[in-house]
Amino acid sequence: MDLAYIPSPSTGVINLGPIPLRGYAFCIIIGVFVAVWFGNKRWVARGGRSGTVADIAVWAVPFGLVGGRLYHVITDYQLYFSEGENWVDAFKIWEGGLGIWGAIALGAVGAWIGCRRRGIPLPAWADALAPGIALAQACGRWGNWFNQELYGKATDLPWALEISDGPNRVAGTYHPTFLYESLWCIGVALLVIWADRRFKLGHGRAFALYVAAYCAGRGWIEYMRVDEAHHILGLRLNVWTALIVFVLAVVYIVISAKLRPGREEIVEPGAAEDAEKAGDGAKDGVEDTAAETAKDASVELTKDGDDASDAGKKADPAPGADEAAKSTDADGPAAEKDDTAKAAKNG
Repeated sequence: MDLAYIPSPSTGVINLGPIPLRGYAFCIIIGVFVAVWFGNKRWVARGGRSGTVADIAVWAVPFGLVGGRLYHVITDYQLYFSEGENWVDAFKIWEGGLGIWGAIALGAVGAWIGCRRRGIPLPAWADALAPGIALAQACGRWGNWFNQELYGKATDLPWALEISDGPNRVAGTYHPTFLYESLWCIGVALLVIWADRRFKLGHGRAFALYVAAYCAGRGWIEYMRVDEAHHILGLRLNVWTALIVFVLAVVYIVISAKLRPGREEIVEPGAAEDAEKAGDGAKDGVEDTAAETAKDASVELTKDGDDASDAGKKADPAPGADEAAKSTDADGPAAEKDDTAKAAKNG
């Protein structure tokens, strides 16, 4: 009896009235959102405009979904076109079955179209999006958990995955290869972020590092899986794919570093000018506000001074002040003359 294991959902679908909510689809959607959000932050930090990543993703995501499904259907054609199978199931993407190799390959075509329309270099965009793609894969792999698919060999480890009876599967506890790959993808994302900051990767090298690191993990994880797959020289097809793509990614990093060292200074034409104009506009706005404030303060001070002057003019003189002034003006010189005359007479 297993003392601990990871339970699988009893169902991967929740019906909200006539609308089915599928866990696999939600994991894919969450992954796309994470990739676009994080990629946008990195793109802006590289000097690009906010929103550019999302605009290009409008092209890349649909192409990637089609490419991923095509790769799966072509490499596992027996699941859809062999005797007793229904070829219509090839279009049921919600039941699982997306090959990352096809998704990246055809998704890159869509991204190239989007980048070309915006006039920006595809390698720079790919570098910004690389760790986000790895995080998207980490989220998407949990869709396999909902569908109880792509698990590994039988095991009694405490973190074993419980699988129930169903089509093409036998109840038991197995290696949770979906979890292994999800954690590996998170590690790949962190590696790319660190290396990009440390070595200032550019011209597609951050993306190539993501590809190489992912393939390194996919190779040994794929080797653990027990689902049906084509084999070449005793190895699963996806293991060979991971090895070949890994070598190509490493070769690209080496050659690119020699031919185009450093990082692109400008990733999106006009973005720097827009940022500068925005900064100047904000500065002018602050200066205008300060000037208006000073002007209003000056007007208030002038108004207060005028009010004080008017108040002084309108103020009533103190009682008896006019009589005292008249007495002083009239008696002052006369009194002095009388005093002088008296002094001379007495003398």
